[in-house]
Amino acid sequence: MRLSSNTIYEVGTNMMLQQQEALIKTQQQLSTGKRIVTPSDDPIAAAQALNITQAAALNEQYSVNRKSAGNSLMLEENVLKEITSVLQDVHQAVVSAGNASYSDADRKARATELRSHLESLVTLANSTDDKGQFLFSGYQANTKPFVQSGMDIQYAGDQGQRLTQVSSSRQLAISDAGADVFERIKNGNGIFKTAADPLNTGTGIIDVGSVIDPTSLTGDQYEINFTVTNGATTFDVVNTTTGTSVSAGNPYTNNHTISVDGMQLSIKGEPANGDKFTVSPSNNQSIFETVSKIVTALETPSNGQPGGARLTNILGATLKDIESGLEHVLAKQTAIGARLQEIDTLDSVGSDQDIQFQQSLAELQGVDFAKAISDLQRQQLYLQAAQQSYIKVSGLTLFNFL
Repeated sequence: MRLSSNTIYEVGTNMMLQQQEALIKTQQQLSTGKRIVTPSDDPIAAAQALNITQAAALNEQYSVNRKSAGNSLMLEENVLKEITSVLQDVHQAVVSAGNASYSDADRKARATELRSHLESLVTLANSTDDKGQFLFSGYQANTKPFVQSGMDIQYAGDQGQRLTQVSSSRQLAISDAGADVFERIKNGNGIFKTAADPLNTGTGIIDVGSVIDPTSLTGDQYEINFTVTNGATTFDVVNTTTGTSVSAGNPYTNNHTISVDGMQLSIKGEPANGDKFTVSPSNNQSIFETVSKIVTALETPSNGQPGGARLTNILGATLKDIESGLEHVLAKQTAIGARLQEIDTLDSVGSDQDIQFQQSLAELQGVDFAKAISDLQRQQLYLQAAQQSYIKVSGLTLFNFL
């Protein structure tokens, strides 16, 4: 078989190019540490690696989301801690205001202190994050949640909770609506509330009461009406919701315990003729309303009777409402702590997943350095041989012998 010089040159050149290409590919594998430099190197493994890379990128994004969510929740938790501290100061001030030796001027001084605490509470409730967004305005992050006009504080946000995707299957709340944190707090004992009529003229003091039989609760409203005749004091219990009498002509003694429809309460002191007390279901009362009410009460002169008894009744109810507010805020802090703990757990899971992704990619794409180095040396030898043989073959021409 006869070969033209042109064919000899082409075959030799192609052989050198093939060896150079193989050598360059091996060099790329060694320099990148990856077996798959282009998808054509291993299409199936390349597709699997692409899927894993995308999953790893999502996992990394979830990690960023969790960090942002954790920062938001920790900021909210810190604000609630400050609010708890202010409420504790309010509680101490109210307890102090009940000092029997206080004059109206002393109580007004306490009212001034409580006004300052009220301002602090509103300021904290209108806290913002590092982006200037309000923490407690629901979805309306750019709307100031609480608007104050004197002693009246109204909520201007909505009821939503902002959510962040912290894993492929979990959205986590990173905020709480101000109405849920500061307004949805049951007054009284949480089931019902007691109150003395503001027009009472006696010295009767009613406690907050308790539930003794939950199955007998009706949710109705009641009045306890006192009658004093010839020095004898009696009381009637009336269900004002149904307009029916529960009991009548009950003899009263100091620190008397009254039970009605699963509820129990006590009244002490000396109610006057026509005095009355009410029992009604607990309803939502904001922290701000609780503080505002006691400020108004302390600013109202109450020396002597019946002002003293009226103030004592208000102080007793207010202390219970403040305690309920503290418990409510602490419960919110606990809920935030649970969310932060969940973020820590998801971070741990995410870290494990990231390690698995990297291991899988290493198995699919990682190069065997020992084999690659051996291949590189072998390919260098092949290229040198191809070059030498090209030189020898291309020298086989008759012109060299003429």
